[in-house]
Amino acid sequence: MKPAQHPTALRTAQLLRDAGVDARVVEFEQPTRTSAEAAVAIGCSVAEIAKSIVFRGANSGRAVVVVASGDNRVSEAKVAASVGEPLLRADAEFVRTATGYVIGGVAPIGHVQPVLLLLDEDLRRFAIVWAAAGTPYSVFPLSPEQLRALTGAEWSDVRQ
Repeated sequence: MKPAQHPTALRTAQLLRDAGVDARVVEFEQPTRTSAEAAVAIGCSVAEIAKSIVFRGANSGRAVVVVASGDNRVSEAKVAASVGEPLLRADAEFVRTATGYVIGGVAPIGHVQPVLLLLDEDLRRFAIVWAAAGTPYSVFPLSPEQLRALTGAEWSDVRQ
């Protein structure tokens, strides 16, 4: 683990500072693109990873970002009901265009286009969770309440 150096991770760190969140963005030599990879690198449980799953609204074409506990499978039906439209899978190009991040590094903040964002209520089980910081090698810790305040999103039942 080392301090962030990648420009995208540094931008995420600046966004956190601007929002008044005292969180240290760190980078790893090994990838943290999956919940399992991130948990091994950090030394925490998979459940403590705040993974970002991106869908595409079938009617609006808008990105729907679900920040979920790493041990949960996201229910597409529950998310679709919450956002009021059917969902489509988001390919890598859509994720990059809609969020500004690559798959495996989608941060919960700093998206380049407006997104609909839902937070998995199961993240509230933990004092600290770890979210991607914009690259598949960078993460940052924060409390679930900081995550909610930072994103302005509400807690939702998204677990399958």
